[in-house]
This record gives sequence, C-alpha cells and structure tokens, in this order.
Amino acid sequence: MPTCPLCASPHSRHFHHDSRRDYYRCENCRLAFVPPVQRLSPEQERAVYDQHQNRPDDLGYRHFLSRLFEPLKSRLAPDAHGLDFGAGPGPTLSLMFEEAGHPMAIYDPFYAPDTSVLERRYDFITATEVVEHLFAPGHELERLVALLPEGGWLGLMTKRMTSEEAFARWHYILDPTHVCFFSEASFEWLAKRLGMSVEFPGADVALMQKR
Repeated sequence: MPTCPLCASPHSRHFHHDSRRDYYRCENCRLAFVPPVQRLSPEQERAVYDQHQNRPDDLGYRHFLSRLFEPLKSRLAPDAHGLDFGAGPGPTLSLMFEEAGHPMAIYDPFYAPDTSVLERRYDFITATEVVEHLFAPGHELERLVALLPEGGWLGLMTKRMTSEEAFARWHYILDPTHVCFFSEASFEWLAKRLGMSVEFPGADVALMQKR
C-alpha cells in the first residue's frame, strides 16, 4: 500500500476506484489520497491551472474567498503581515488583505516562484484551494507553520471529505490536479501534530492557531 503523504504512515487501504484513478485512505490521519504513480506531471498540472480565470475584479471570486477572508481577518491584529501560499495566476486574496491593512507576500510554484518569501516570518499564512493539490502536504504544511510565531494563524480553504459513501459522487475528485482529500479528522490530527488548535468556521474552511 502507498505511504500516506500527510503523516507518512504505511497503513492505508484502497477504498475507491474510478475510470482514471485509485483512492486510498490512511488509517492513522484519515486523509484520502491518490497514489504517486497516478499523479499528473508538472507540465500537465500547469496546463490545467492556466485555464483558471480567477481575477481580482471578479466580485463572485471575491465572495468565494470571503469564506476564509472574513473569519480570519476578524482574528488578526492591526497591521498583521501575511503570506498567501499558492496564490495562483490571479492573486486576489492577498489584495483583499492588503485592502484591509495587512501587508502581504505571495508564493506560487508556477506563477510566483520566488522562494525567498519562504524564508521570512509571518503573522498569518493562507492557502485557498491549495492543500488538495499538494504531493507532500505533511512536509509543506510543517514548513509553513515554522514561519509563524506563537499565536500565528494558518488559514486553509479546501472542501472536506465527509464519508467514504459520498466520495464516489463527490465532484471534487473529478479535478485531475486534486490528489489529497482532508476530513475534519485529518485536520485534527494535523493540529495535534503541529502543536496548533483548529476550528472550522465554514464547511470548507479550517483555521489553525499556533500554540
């Protein structure tokens, strides 16, 4: 069985197959994931992302991002500095926070690949519709949390897996770039592992605070 990309446990089991891929679930952290041999290449990934039409002047997109923006903003101190990790081809959440008085840096491996921003410290870090794309979410999220001070926030936005029964009908698995599927139990495991608290202010939002 493939090793879990979140907790590195070898204890996973196959629970679903469709015409394109297989899906496993970790018995330890409850993450569902696609095995490495069935992931897209970086070139194939980029081709999918290039089709995204997200723009800062799209009010519908801003409304979508507000599901993370509003609850996180209400928890930040004035002038808190942030990083938007996985900002995509049309950075928008970072602009929303800057408009609210929070200076921002951005990082994206395809569209803003300046790794020097990953060597700084931040009061908060956001990742909207990102973690489901990560090949090594355990490593990447641990690296991000290391950039936060005590009391710092990690704001994540991704649709959560609710049950294995509903998984086969879930539209979220149709995107070929989605390879990791978190449940509440996965986030609770992660928070404990990283020394953080976690709350769920929305169906697809997780806010984690460093103790």
